[in-house]
Amino acid sequence: MRASEYLKRGLLLIPALLSFHCANQLPPGGGEADLIPPKIVSTYPENRTTGFGDNYFEIEFSEYVDKRTFKDAIFISPPVDGNLEVSWTNRYARVFFPSELRPDMTYSISIGTDVVDYNNRNRMDSAFTFAFSTGEKIDNGKIEGFVSDEKPSGIMLFAYRIEGDTIDPSIHKPDYISQAGTNGYFKLDYLAYGKYRIFAVKDEFRDRVFQPEQDLIGMPHTDIPLSEEDSAFYGLNYVMQKIDTTGPKLFSAVMTDRQHILLTLSEEADTSAYKRENFSITDSAYRKIANPLFVFKGRTKEKELVLVTDSLFREEESYYLLSENLRDRKGNLSGTDTVEITVSVKPDTLKPVIYSTEPNIYSDKIDFAYPEFIFRLDDATDMFGGAKPLAERISFGDTVGNRIKFDFRRLDDGSYMIKAAEELKPETYYEIKFMKEDIKDAAGNSYRDSLYNYAFKTITGLEFTGLSGTVKYADTSKNPLLILRNKDEKKLVYRQKLKSDATFEFERIVPGTYFLTLVHDENGNGEIDAGFPYPFVPAESFSTFREEIKLPARWSVTNFNFIYNERIF
Repeated sequence: MRASEYLKRGLLLIPALLSFHCANQLPPGGGEADLIPPKIVSTYPENRTTGFGDNYFEIEFSEYVDKRTFKDAIFISPPVDGNLEVSWTNRYARVFFPSELRPDMTYSISIGTDVVDYNNRNRMDSAFTFAFSTGEKIDNGKIEGFVSDEKPSGIMLFAYRIEGDTIDPSIHKPDYISQAGTNGYFKLDYLAYGKYRIFAVKDEFRDRVFQPEQDLIGMPHTDIPLSEEDSAFYGLNYVMQKIDTTGPKLFSAVMTDRQHILLTLSEEADTSAYKRENFSITDSAYRKIANPLFVFKGRTKEKELVLVTDSLFREEESYYLLSENLRDRKGNLSGTDTVEITVSVKPDTLKPVIYSTEPNIYSDKIDFAYPEFIFRLDDATDMFGGAKPLAERISFGDTVGNRIKFDFRRLDDGSYMIKAAEELKPETYYEIKFMKEDIKDAAGNSYRDSLYNYAFKTITGLEFTGLSGTVKYADTSKNPLLILRNKDEKKLVYRQKLKSDATFEFERIVPGTYFLTLVHDENGNGEIDAGFPYPFVPAESFSTFREEIKLPARWSVTNFNFIYNERIF
């Protein structure tokens, strides 16, 4: 509808609009609790209006909404300078532009999913977008996709028109903005033709820029050119990540007794990558005394770890701990940090305890195909020293005396893994045993003449399920990899390369509910490579089947059809 036609209609609206600015937004009281998300019923101007010349637009909601959340959820593309002014009449909002609109320009107005209703704080299900033009035509570019996240609703899509490779989302504000809905789906509509780079940003400060220390971000797998001949793109999918470019910092070192030093770091500690050589203890003259004996995680908090030392400390003296080259889970290395040690001379009298195992002890759900077992202690022990290493003092076998070969691997100085080096028998009881006195801490504490017995039973093998089928439209030249993830057990993940004929077959799957993803795993690391914002490194392209896949016991699902980047809207 052209703007001139609104002029004819306007005479009919004058009585209603005379009181528009002075009315308050007050919902009627009473009634049952509202569980329905608010929706946008109508707009002025209507979608795709050309020749628009007014200095405001209007929104009608299906119910009363929170005024503040509405104002925060308005995104105008291209951006307008200044602050918007909003007036309310019941369920109608009139929004005034702070400056004159540019001529011959398509403007899109997006109302994001941050809008909540007045009574029960229900969020809008999806962003709403309409457009108008101050000229004679409407731009028709469109980009759609999904954001993969546990809570995708409200994640922003920052779209930049690019001519070079200078877009830094931590500095530059986007040309177009939208938001992901409750299911992760997003749509950027009415884009001008050109080349776009689009980031998904969990914009915590709502400042329209990416804050590396605060916000999660998702990178696109490609830049997208839009033209009159090719005006739409579907399948721009994102996985969110936190950008971390700094190594861990050492904050404090407190002795809990004369053997143990509890460290607090700036981020999660990856003790499997730490060695005693990463730490050294000095006196007040910064003369090196010793390296610690052991490094382990134990029963500490996320950002903590423990050192074990046999050095003799005196409370009246000052001591310092130096750390260097600590590696975090992103592979970032620290520099050199030094903190003063809070000294304790209290003796360590506690015996070491295995406080956690994976799987749990006495489990009867152990797969018989080369199972792995993790044992975690609340203190460190010398696993490889002494007259006989710990692995040689462990027995692994069934209850009638048959021995099982196994591999032993240190995870840190307080935890280790045992993996069966041969396939076990189905529906059979097994035991992993050693004397508790073989687990001795640095102070010499251990249990005497006490047997530790980890018992378990293997499954029959009949419980398994499977999934097989075909994938359409995957790029077989980019190493397509299928990843099957259990919805409830996060560690239960199966991977399989797509066959050359675009088929796949997962076998020996634990029954449950799963999500299926195909990633073009070009770097071969078995995961979705998330990329980097600036300098820009694209993510690997992927697509996730949009419905949960239920795999029942003793029944394989066959002829499964997975359409890569299937459009469901």
